[in-house]
Amino acid sequence: MEKPLFPAKCMRITQGYDEGTHKDSFAIDNGDSDYGISPIYAPFTGVIKKTYPNDANEVWLESIDKVEYPDGTIDHMTIMFAHCNDISNLFVGKRINKGEVFYSEGTKGNVTGNHCHIECGKGKFTGTGWHKNSANYWSINNGKRPEECLWIDDSIKILDNWGYNFKRISTNIVDNTKKEEIVVNKKEFIAPKTDLYGIYLKENQKLIIEQAPKSS
Repeated sequence: MEKPLFPAKCMRITQGYDEGTHKDSFAIDNGDSDYGISPIYAPFTGVIKKTYPNDANEVWLESIDKVEYPDGTIDHMTIMFAHCNDISNLFVGKRINKGEVFYSEGTKGNVTGNHCHIECGKGKFTGTGWHKNSANYWSINNGKRPEECLWIDDSIKILDNWGYNFKRISTNIVDNTKKEEIVVNKKEFIAPKTDLYGIYLKENQKLIIEQAPKSS
């Protein structure tokens, strides 16, 4: 089961949810590491359910299978992206694999500076994909906080998480490969006095130091 990953290699949130033009929604804006145009990566394997070129080139991506949310939810997920300058290669029904670059930051729509607008929705795509909220802004259906939807891992550089606590995927790998050992014990070497000693070790070799038993 896939864990939806934050869709940029650098997290620099420039506007959080429920503030400004994100009032009454869980939308965030991500500006990546600089003010240029950075790629957006598919957070999961999904299919495009809708594109809306008449506004900010919004694209809705729905997970093909249920995914694992950081808050423990197991369900499908739909994410809406906005502001890419060109979505001519995207169409309804197109499959996007997890980690694939399929979108980018941009300035399409009512926006200042390159960034990507991201909204997460719980479950499958419903209705028109969005609704006008109490603040008179269009917001994704079944919206859910991004930190409850998206994971991060060691490949993502965090510059500004806006105070949100994103859960990290552990990338620790246990290496069970048998490694060469160098054993230094009382039969091979006994320190004649308390002092500093040096030894040359090759990569992945292990040094074991044993204390010689006291003579009777």
